[in-house]
Amino acid sequence: MNDVTEREVATTSVPPRSTKQMLVASGMGNALEWYDWGIYSSFAIYFATEVFNPGDKVASLLGAMAVFAVGFVARPVGGWIFGWMADHLGRRLSMITTVGLASLGSLLIAVVPTHATAGIWAALILLVARLMQGLAHGGEMPTAQTYIAEAAPPQRRGLWSSLIYVSGTSGIVIGLIMGVVLDALLPAQIMAAWGWRIPFAIGAVLGVCTLIARSRLDETETFQKAADKPRMWPEIRRNWRSALQVILLGVGGTVCYYVWSVSAVQQAVLIHGMAQGTALLASVLANVLLIISLPFWGKFSDRFGRRPAMIIGHGVPILLYIPLESVLGSSFWSLFIPASIILVTMGSVLSTTPAVFAEMFPTRVRTIGVAVPYSISVALFGGTAPYLQAWMNSEFGEIPFIVYVMVLMVISTVASFKLIETRGKVLTD
Repeated sequence: MNDVTEREVATTSVPPRSTKQMLVASGMGNALEWYDWGIYSSFAIYFATEVFNPGDKVASLLGAMAVFAVGFVARPVGGWIFGWMADHLGRRLSMITTVGLASLGSLLIAVVPTHATAGIWAALILLVARLMQGLAHGGEMPTAQTYIAEAAPPQRRGLWSSLIYVSGTSGIVIGLIMGVVLDALLPAQIMAAWGWRIPFAIGAVLGVCTLIARSRLDETETFQKAADKPRMWPEIRRNWRSALQVILLGVGGTVCYYVWSVSAVQQAVLIHGMAQGTALLASVLANVLLIISLPFWGKFSDRFGRRPAMIIGHGVPILLYIPLESVLGSSFWSLFIPASIILVTMGSVLSTTPAVFAEMFPTRVRTIGVAVPYSISVALFGGTAPYLQAWMNSEFGEIPFIVYVMVLMVISTVASFKLIETRGKVLTD
């Protein structure tokens, strides 16, 4: 529970290349992952009837959300593959490979044929693309946050680690802004016909740019100085409690963040009758406020500890969830205000989680130790969230899904109270 000594705090592992270059290249890939995630959910309303049976709009949307969920099933496998690669062959190689695979998935979605021209093959191609992205995303975030955590000065690791969600949320915001712009410039018929392909094509190009930037990075000194190769299974067995803690800490924040940051647009349009452009704009501005808050929460965890930050970020939204959910309506403010409050409050846990996870595991299994359990948590709960939300809302109304989210947040809050304080911990074994 006690803080580490000043000698430990002074130790760092910053790569020799410039800090700015390292942070930008690391953040670009993470932003691309979240960009892919966000534009799929936001533009599903448009492409669902193009790729699936256009005769049934509800069934088409559920089909698109089911493919979205299936992509998450691949995340634990990707976490294992790229986590192993990062811990055996280096963080840098894993980060290059994940972004290349994700970019290829974006390209496939951009050129996927329609149901009218290819029938069921259109849905199968979309499924393959999402599986590729799921594999890549399963390794991307754990590897990137491990790289940044090992490069950061221990006394500023919370601040540096906030880049993970700064870049990730920026990726979502870029996707949402693109939705606002395209919605304003293109008629609905063109958006449904081919306009929705534009953001996926841009994602493929951004992936190539990120690939080039990451190829110029150096490996972290912490990995280079590791005494031996990972003894995978013994280390995983030894750290099984930490892996379980990753899952429990991830379930609540994953679903709550998704609901208020991504699917809020879709639900505002379908349930509350809000105009698509209005909902996108409200979500964009709420996410911008979240981005601004993240470095401050990162500093908070560096000064006051990881545990208090995690408790605040998981616990306070439970108290606010139902009152803010009741505010939702068809106006801009009815989405912007509650989404902003929930997201900024959750910024406490979002900015701190990467540092917490990295500080839980030794160097030789730091990436895979986070990647596999975190991917399982995201696959089981984050990946199924859009489908469950759409299905529950259509069958039972909004209340059951709200209760579901709050129960998950309670689980993560309890897990936060159980955390051992690791602020300033040295990551060198």
